Amino acid sequence: MRKKLLVVLAVLIVGFPSLLAIQETDKSGLADIDVSLDFRSLQQGEIVRVSVEGKGIIKQAEVLFLGRTYRMGHGQNPDHWLAFLGLDLGIKSGAYTVEISLLFEDGYHQNIRREILVQDKEFPLKKLWVKQEYVTPPQDVLDRIQWESELLSQIYNIFTLQWYGEGPFIIPSEGQANDNFGERRIFNNKPRSPHSGVDISSPHGAPVRASNSGMVVLAKNLYFAGNTVIIDHGLGVFTSYLHFSKILAKRGDMVRKGDVIGEIGATGRVTGPHLHWGVKVSGSRVDPFSLLTLNW
Repeated sequence: MRKKLLVVLAVLIVGFPSLLAIQETDKSGLADIDVSLDFRSLQQGEIVRVSVEGKGIIKQAEVLFLGRTYRMGHGQNPDHWLAFLGLDLGIKSGAYTVEISLLFEDGYHQNIRREILVQDKEFPLKKLWVKQEYVTPPQDVLDRIQWESELLSQIYNIFTLQWYGEGPFIIPSEGQANDNFGERRIFNNKPRSPHSGVDISSPHGAPVRASNSGMVVLAKNLYFAGNTVIIDHGLGVFTSYLHFSKILAKRGDMVRKGDVIGEIGATGRVTGPHLHWGVKVSGSRVDPFSLLTLNW
């Protein structure tokens, strides 16, 4: 009775001509249960949304991936269970198992396994020149940098069970969006960490909007990132907005998608005015463009 399989492949072109988004949904039914994996592609830096439609008969749902358990939560629909997995920039190619564990109201327990094949992605190399204090920080700011690193680690370990997002994510600035996530960077001839977001070129002072609804968990000047806002959208998904000239939100604010949260600037480690837009999913570095292609 609990057996059916439906596989749907949809190809979407989203918003800007340079990005071809391939959306794949893999559904499996157990009577009144639909389980789907939704993603643009299976490569480093991509997001995978796990969805379960339970129709009132599921009591609890979890996802096990890479040795970590992710509790599934709800959006506006209590019958729709959600979890988000990040394929971090550092994940190795190969086959991985996504295991969905369902506990039903009648006490029945069901495990559903899906195999995903992660493929390698090539990222370009770029050389940049910035002020030397952002490549070799002076001794008197090292404690500050360490404290900020620990603060960010604590923030990205927050897990909010409620999904605050409302429909599709939007690009937060009207400027020119550069597809430069994962770029291997060399600052002043010194190799540094890969670029963990996308840069959007826009005039100084231009408005920046929340890419989806959520809670502001950081609104602060940071040494490398400059004036920064981080929004918790729930279920381990965070968006970050860096280098503002002016912050227009404060920690604890509940913002709606499209609310202005800051203005374009050139604070922190930059070569000029722009927005760095980043996404982390339970600590994994994810390409923000991959969020835009999910089928909401």
